[in-house]
Amino acid sequence: MSPQTTQKTMHYYVLNLSYIRPLAEVEAVLDAHSRYIESGYQRGAFLLSGRKDPWTGGVIFAQAASLEDLQRLIAEDPFLKAQVATYEIIAFRPTRASADLTAVVAQVPYVQDQAIK
Repeated sequence: MSPQTTQKTMHYYVLNLSYIRPLAEVEAVLDAHSRYIESGYQRGAFLLSGRKDPWTGGVIFAQAASLEDLQRLIAEDPFLKAQVATYEIIAFRPTRASADLTAVVAQVPYVQDQAIK
């Protein structure tokens, strides 16, 4: 028998960060937050990120094997530790993408009865 490989199903999330403290307090931990974001990219968890416009928070497009894994990662964010921002986690199943993101859609199992028509 040959060894069997298993591929983890990735789940996708939009993380909506909202600042709950004045911008001066946010900026005080911005360098630490930037290092945290870079760590998320190095781990393969973050795919896109950036500031909202106007700058009232940020948005991260993330992937994780489970919601619990994602929540553990989010708990490391210096913004949360300093209580300057909150996270809204929005789970979704990508079903279409531009050519640049087709690899993401190809990894997500499509379930007909859950499709939006």
